[in-house]
Amino acid sequence: MTTAAPPLAGCPSGLAPASADAAVNPAAFVRRTGNRSRLSLTVRGAKCGGCLSRIEGAVSALGGIEQARMNLSNGRLDVEWTGSLDPQKVSDAVTALGYGVAPLDTSEGDTAHRKEERNLLLAMGVAGFATANIMLLSVSVWGGHGEMGEATRQGLHAISGLIALPTLLFSGQPFFRSALAVLKRGRTNMDVPISLALILAFSVSVTETIRGGEHAYFDAACMLLFFLLIGRFLDARVRRSAYAAARDLAALANRTVTRLGTDGIPQPARPADIRPGDRILLAPGERAVVDMDIESGASEIDESLVTGESLPRFATTGMKLMAGSVNLTQPITGRATATADDSLLSDIARMLEAGEQKRSTYRRIADKAVSFYVPIVHTTALLTFIGWLLLGLGAREAILIAVSTLIITCPCALALAAPVVQVVAAGRLFRSGVYLKSGDALERIAACDHIIFDKTGTLTLGTPRLVPEGFTSAHLTAAAALARASRHPLSRALAQEAGPGPLASDVKETAGLGLEGYLDGVHCRLGSAEWTGAPATQTSGPALWFVYGSDAPILFRFEDDLQADAATTITRLQRLGITAEIVSGDRAPAVASAAARLGLADWTAAATPQEKVRRLEALQSEGKRVLMVGDGLNDAAALALAHASAAPGGALDISQSASDAVYAGGLAALPGLIRTSRAAKSVMLQNFAFAAVYNVIAVPIAILGHATPLVAAIAMSASSIVVCLNALRLNLTAERTT
Repeated sequence: MTTAAPPLAGCPSGLAPASADAAVNPAAFVRRTGNRSRLSLTVRGAKCGGCLSRIEGAVSALGGIEQARMNLSNGRLDVEWTGSLDPQKVSDAVTALGYGVAPLDTSEGDTAHRKEERNLLLAMGVAGFATANIMLLSVSVWGGHGEMGEATRQGLHAISGLIALPTLLFSGQPFFRSALAVLKRGRTNMDVPISLALILAFSVSVTETIRGGEHAYFDAACMLLFFLLIGRFLDARVRRSAYAAARDLAALANRTVTRLGTDGIPQPARPADIRPGDRILLAPGERAVVDMDIESGASEIDESLVTGESLPRFATTGMKLMAGSVNLTQPITGRATATADDSLLSDIARMLEAGEQKRSTYRRIADKAVSFYVPIVHTTALLTFIGWLLLGLGAREAILIAVSTLIITCPCALALAAPVVQVVAAGRLFRSGVYLKSGDALERIAACDHIIFDKTGTLTLGTPRLVPEGFTSAHLTAAAALARASRHPLSRALAQEAGPGPLASDVKETAGLGLEGYLDGVHCRLGSAEWTGAPATQTSGPALWFVYGSDAPILFRFEDDLQADAATTITRLQRLGITAEIVSGDRAPAVASAAARLGLADWTAAATPQEKVRRLEALQSEGKRVLMVGDGLNDAAALALAHASAAPGGALDISQSASDAVYAGGLAALPGLIRTSRAAKSVMLQNFAFAAVYNVIAVPIAILGHATPLVAAIAMSASSIVVCLNALRLNLTAERTT
């Protein structure tokens, strides 16, 4: 599904539609497995939860559709159906709503997101520059009120109009094109009333300038456009960050596979070309991109990306190898058990998509406020116009008062209420070592009441440490002479503890068992109990046995140390009313030991990525709002599906992309993140309450005809200043100790 193609239909975001001859039949991009068909499309122009609901609803209404899932973050629409549905109907159902559709092209997705960001940033810069210059001219008009001559005032208005016209034509394109596209199909979206307000404000101002009128609203039109573009740009930036998780995972799976032909000759192949039953050769250092059963060979396997287990696993004939695992030591041959699209990596990718889709349906406080604001204000303006006409006022005067009502309630305070708090909160968090990836993450983190921690690399350091008991320094020195010849994590930990020293002679390593060599002519072994002849006793954690000649075997035990601030962080979180548990892919003894040291009663071990997601969903079904904290590929799906998520700075790029926040400097940053998020949500609510009070006062003034440009400017500026000052209280408030 990486073939580039022209769009199938016109697009509200302003991209040129493909001609009928250039249009690509989506049937060429359908993936079929038995009676089930899948189609992935790119949808352009969908900006809000309402768009998502309409698209999913229209596609789901088609016969045979089993699932239609739209992701606002990257514009991807995934459709599954059974039977003989014509895929063109799926495309037609979306284009009938006024959205652009094209076959999914993952190779160009990031380029398109960057281009959209660049265009919005340019439009925002032009609107901001125009607003500043028109405001300078408006201040001159207001300052000379009553003394300035009509010709001078009209000239200043004309100059403002000359600045505003190209600004609206250029910077207003994202809104105008979207509104025009949906209106052509007899529908509407949020960009329609926005475009109407901009056009009305400009048109009335031009009319008043030509007539020599006293008032014009060019400054208000450009200011409104500037604030709206800020919100649209921030939204585009968040969507590109969300897209990065899927992109990074796709890059991980986009590797050449060595397939063995019927004659046994190895041939390179694309992962998409692998079918169940194909024989695969996996060389040392290569990563498996399909699930497979090992047919021959034995090797150490690094499954840290898949399970979170920090130590390699010995795999041999008959064992299963999951996609994402890395072969470390010896070549192995296996038989594919699934296609790349049905592998573990693909399952994680689909769960990532589901998580992003779920987040895109989350309604931010600002979205809820706007859903009330827009219809109320526009209805009020219309009723004001009709009311003044019925009272005998002329059409010109009635239009002026109606537009004044529309402009004085310009959502400046509303537009700033959430973004300015998000900027201040993000700055405060950044100074404390936390990078916030999206504004609405603050609201979701503030609502969390339960945390799921991964263990390895999150609560613990992720590297084994030798427990200094049960052996002498002579034993350590002798064992280290063998350990220095191995790259195994336990051998490296033992050698590090012993420090620099000599290497044993004739050292040989047997995969899955251990090392053997000679020290002063005496045969020695280091490795598993089976390898050294030690009794098969159960240990609470990873261990190595060392035997020197005919001496009794010596046990070396290892622990994965907790992060230095793990225990205090758990205590501080509990004081904030948040419960915690561990869900890890590591072995039960290691997870139980970490939970006991942290005082956590709830823990789950040997959890696959799917099992982590199921645990998350079980907690959510109980009404819990879960904050997921993890660092590995096996955590990525849970990070995306959680109510909110965070990853350490050393986490994989995929995990960081799937999370809402990335923290550096240790777990101690998490309580501060939650406190700041809760304080930010409180300030947001205060700002929206103020914006509501402002409108309650401003609307009657406008309806009564007293909203001159001077009054509107003072009201809008004052409301914006109050909102900004209130947000700055986040920095002035001393962080409360817990």
